[in-house]
Amino acid sequence: MNEELVRMEHISKFFGRVQALNDVTFTVRKNEIVGLLGDNGAGKSTLIKILSGALIADSGTIYMHGRPVSVRSTTDAIKLGIETIYQDSALVTQLSIARNLFLGREPTKGPRLLNRMDQQAMNEVAAGLLKKAGIQKDIPPTTPISSLSGGERQAVAIARAMHFDSELIILDEPTNNLGVEETQSVLRFVRNARDSGHSCIFIAHNIHHVFQVVDRIVVMRRGKKIADDIDPRQTTIEAVEQVIMGHLDSIPDAPPAQ
Repeated sequence: MNEELVRMEHISKFFGRVQALNDVTFTVRKNEIVGLLGDNGAGKSTLIKILSGALIADSGTIYMHGRPVSVRSTTDAIKLGIETIYQDSALVTQLSIARNLFLGREPTKGPRLLNRMDQQAMNEVAAGLLKKAGIQKDIPPTTPISSLSGGERQAVAIARAMHFDSELIILDEPTNNLGVEETQSVLRFVRNARDSGHSCIFIAHNIHHVFQVVDRIVVMRRGKKIADDIDPRQTTIEAVEQVIMGHLDSIPDAPPAQ
């Protein structure tokens, strides 16, 4: 079994009098894709926002590689190697593919005082990344994001996370509002991320998509972690749906082979 990459331990979060997270412990191992499931209001988005630095927990500790770390902003998370890809890709549609790939981390050339962006270097790296991310069409890296399809935008966001050597890529509803072909492209990108040495947290309402890519499933309900270590190869979509809806609190043991 791979070693732990991230551990969120005893995480709690209140919004006024509403407890969004109640003593949640959540782990991700190296080279593992974890599916985080639950109905609306289950707490999964709050948990992920705490890990990505968009929110701060009221109590609890986050560990990476076994060491406690401080994640009090998205900048902190990025420095730790945690990248988050939201369903809207969080891309600047007016800017080019290359600019979006390097946004806030643009390479420069010439005297440091001039701080000029190295557009040629960005274009060259971007062209290679698009192929690596699985975009087969010959799309110039100078193309504005607004000209891309939903799946292509997700590919750009995932390529950005892979290029900057992120150890953990969080995908929050990455297949929402995508067509069948684009959805399969995104799922393929997730598998490629794992094969390239990254860990992923995959959040999706479509449980069929989750079953196609994840190694392990965690289910949350009303701010608590209800089930952990669910192996999608050893259970059914229907059984996991029963846990999500509250009809079951655990997955029944599979019957012994005859």
